[in-house]
Amino acid sequence: MDSQSTEKLDQSQSFPQISTTTHPSSSQSPSQAGSIPRQEVQELYRRFRKASLESTARELQKQQYDHIRQRVEILNVPIDNISVNEFLSQLKQGVVFTPNVDHLMKLQRDQDFVEAYGQADFRVCDSQVLMLAAKFLGKPIKAKISGSDLFPLFCDYHRQNEHIKIFLLGGAEGVAARAQANINARIGREIIVQAHSPSFGFENNPEECNQILEMIRRSSANVLMVGVGAPKQEKWIAKYKHQLPSIDIFMGVGAAIDFEAGHKPRAPQLISKLGLEWLYRLLSEPKRLWKRYLLDDLPFLWLILKERFVQ
Repeated sequence: MDSQSTEKLDQSQSFPQISTTTHPSSSQSPSQAGSIPRQEVQELYRRFRKASLESTARELQKQQYDHIRQRVEILNVPIDNISVNEFLSQLKQGVVFTPNVDHLMKLQRDQDFVEAYGQADFRVCDSQVLMLAAKFLGKPIKAKISGSDLFPLFCDYHRQNEHIKIFLLGGAEGVAARAQANINARIGREIIVQAHSPSFGFENNPEECNQILEMIRRSSANVLMVGVGAPKQEKWIAKYKHQLPSIDIFMGVGAAIDFEAGHKPRAPQLISKLGLEWLYRLLSEPKRLWKRYLLDDLPFLWLILKERFVQ
């Protein structure tokens, strides 16, 4: 093959060259000539953004699933199956309710209470009787974390955390203030920054509720503990929590304020562990509690038996 033929073959097999010649009619600058089209950049960004969001959604879904998986359901009420230390370490914000037998029975017939409970981020077991019921149903709960225990435990856990500041709402006149003084003296700092005992029936008085809300807003508190009994405290929290943006944690603590103030006696630990705290309280306050424990809550045993053998 002669040199001329070889030259032609080489030219025919060579890759096409990108022309760098700028036509007079073109308005594109040399730097723009090699750039990626804007539409492609937007499409790449859109795909990246979609992939990022999908990844985040999957992670959130996994976290939510893990949290749901750690719950035990009794009479259609989900209860967090969590230890005390796990709970205190996870509790950064949200609404905390403490279901017991009385709560579960009220939730069977009070739709407003059901809706309030639906706003809880944490539902921790308040009752040794519920612990026994859960075990009987084949789904044991790790720990009993009653409102009465949670109040002092939370304060002890955050003893050195200056960021935690509590507003107490509940008890008869002067009781919340005594609880505040007792807790602060034990903790060694002003962890409870303000306390208020509302009037009886305050929840039905919009003017008083607004005054309480303003009192909480003016305080430096970021934790609100309400101890006015169920279902009143849960309904009040659910109704007004959106008007308190400075509050990170809301808790319904029942009679804990009375106990910490020394206003009412707390059952001895042994009685509580045996699941007989309800009996101790009944004997302490028979006029107030006989209907709750002997009438309202009695069907609980039948409902648990029914749930056990229907499963």
